[in-house]
Amino acid sequence: MNFQNDPRFAGINPFENKIWLASPTMHGEEQKWVDDAIRTNWVSTVGENINEVESQIAAYIGVNHAVGLSCGTAALHLGIRLAGEKLYGIPKVSHGSLEGHKVFASDMTFDATVNPITYEGGEPVFIDTERDTWNMDPKALEKAFEIYPDVKLIVVAHLYGTPGKIDEIRAIADKHGALIVEDAAESLGAAYKEKQTGTFGDYSVISFNGNNLLFIKGENMAKTA
Repeated sequence: MNFQNDPRFAGINPFENKIWLASPTMHGEEQKWVDDAIRTNWVSTVGENINEVESQIAAYIGVNHAVGLSCGTAALHLGIRLAGEKLYGIPKVSHGSLEGHKVFASDMTFDATVNPITYEGGEPVFIDTERDTWNMDPKALEKAFEIYPDVKLIVVAHLYGTPGKIDEIRAIADKHGALIVEDAAESLGAAYKEKQTGTFGDYSVISFNGNNLLFIKGENMAKTA
C-alpha cells in the first residue's frame, strides 16, 4: 500500500530513524543445546531442557510455575481459554469458553493478543491507548466498566517492552471482580515499579520470539525494546 497517495495520511511522514526489532542470533552454547536435543531424541514438547527453561524463567520472573508452549500465541490462547472456563464454566463440545461474553482488550497490539477472544466465541471491546506508554489507558478502562459492567475479563498487553500502568489496571480489575490475561510477550526482563512484568495477571504470557526482544551492544542479556 502506498500511504503517500492516501489522503487520510496527508501530512504524516515516515520516520527517518528507526529502531529495528531483533532477529534470532547465536551467542555461545545455543547451537550445542539444539544439537543435544536432536542427538538425545528430545525433539518434542517435553524433555530435560524444556523442564530447565520452565524452572529458570519462573525463578527469573518471580512466579511459582511456568509452562512452556510452542509459542506466545498458543500461550495466549490457553490463558484466555482457562480464564473463560474459570469465569463461566466448562463449555460444551465445539463451543468456546467466552460465548456470549464481552472482553476488554488493548486496542494497540499484535493480533495474537485479541484473536483467542474470538476463537473462544467472545466479543472484544477495545480500550483506548494512552499517550505516554502506548498501552491500555486505565481511565478508559474504568469508563468501559461504566458502559459494560458485566465484563469479567481483561486482556492487556505491554507494547514494545514498555509496561503499561498495570497496577492501576489490576486495581480496576479487582474492583469489578474481573480476571486479567497479561500479554507480556514483548516485555521479558522489563519491570514495573521493581516488579517484573508477567507477574501481574491471573494468567500471564511471555515470549522468546527473536523479534520481541532487542539485544543491546552485542551483550548476551536480552533487554526489552
